[in-house]
Amino acid sequence: MRYSLFSLARNAARYHEDWPRAWRAPEPRDGYDVVIVGAGGHGLAAAYYLAKEHKVTNVAVLDKGWLGGGNTGRNTTVVRSNYLWDESAHLYEFSLQLWERLSQELNYNVMFSQRGVVNLAFSEHEMHELQRRFYALRRNGIDAELLDLDGLRRWVPAMRLERSARYPILGGMVQPRGGTARHDAVAWGYARGADSRGVDIIQNCPVTAVRCESGRVIGVETPRGLIRAEKVALSVAGHTSVLAETAGISLPLQSYPLQALVSEPIKPVLDTVINSGTVNVYVSQSDKGELVIGGARDRYVSYAQRGSFQVIEDVVTNLLELFPSFSRLKELRQWAGIVDVSPDASPIIGKTPVRGLYLNCGWGTGGFKATPGAGWLLAHAVANDAPHPLSLPFALERFSTGRLINEAAAAGVGH
Repeated sequence: MRYSLFSLARNAARYHEDWPRAWRAPEPRDGYDVVIVGAGGHGLAAAYYLAKEHKVTNVAVLDKGWLGGGNTGRNTTVVRSNYLWDESAHLYEFSLQLWERLSQELNYNVMFSQRGVVNLAFSEHEMHELQRRFYALRRNGIDAELLDLDGLRRWVPAMRLERSARYPILGGMVQPRGGTARHDAVAWGYARGADSRGVDIIQNCPVTAVRCESGRVIGVETPRGLIRAEKVALSVAGHTSVLAETAGISLPLQSYPLQALVSEPIKPVLDTVINSGTVNVYVSQSDKGELVIGGARDRYVSYAQRGSFQVIEDVVTNLLELFPSFSRLKELRQWAGIVDVSPDASPIIGKTPVRGLYLNCGWGTGGFKATPGAGWLLAHAVANDAPHPLSLPFALERFSTGRLINEAAAAGVGH
């Protein structure tokens, strides 16, 4: 054993020297064709697709902190497309199809695991709603299966399904193609791909304001000075409304913390994602063995990125209603991400009244699962100065026309 440890250390020192950077660390230039604010999954994906699909390579991605250090690193990694309304279903299904080939696309293992996402029903009303969503999904060509109790036992043998439970489960629905992905690997894969195509990724460079003249964007203000740009895209989740305000745009967004936690690692016991709206909790097991656990977003508007005992206590109590066997597990760590929620719980993608300024925001609790699709559609809008047909229903103008896409009730618990 001693020899093995020594050998490991010797080889690590010998072969891990002078590894090349996965992406460069350039200084910002005076100007770019496009500046993307936010080096999370969405912003990096947009930069990658701008360079790859549209040959726009004079691009900078700016972030106030480190790459992937915002919501990309503060989520529960669930991927699914089982949305009720046609517009949402088509958008998220497009993203899911990109997920399915993303590791090959980026030549980087994003650890996408299609282990299935199971939604639970605790009443006849909930079963009817799942049936409604099931038929809507099948109509749109999206995979879904209704589950009775025997079906749930096959999918989730560790879950409590006795009629004597405090909240007896009646059935559920599964999207077999849903699952999870490794959040930091997604950011790193897109960063490497964008950098290799000439995109500058500039970390620790906060954008303090969007500079406009005569109704057109001219660049962004940073502590390193003004960085000029023909076009600017905001992809900073909960802080989008703050930056948009500097350009004179008031957005219909509210920002909330969304908390989550992980348990200590255990042997494999849960090989799917469980999502419950009534008993408010969702849970999956990571490749390291940790249970990744979350619930609804906080009710109080805030930019705090820390957890609170009340929320954690509620989420864990709900988890134990479904899985009493988890009661002896210890919490390993907790965190919160800042989600931006629009009035209809659907995103805002595309142009703004300021020429050259574009938005990718309002994803609420569904941002991670949309990462490839959001980046692809934002890149299309920026490159063509026009929305893609998939993102057209999600334009900012819908809040003045009243053509909302209300996914709040259909989304269940927030993830």
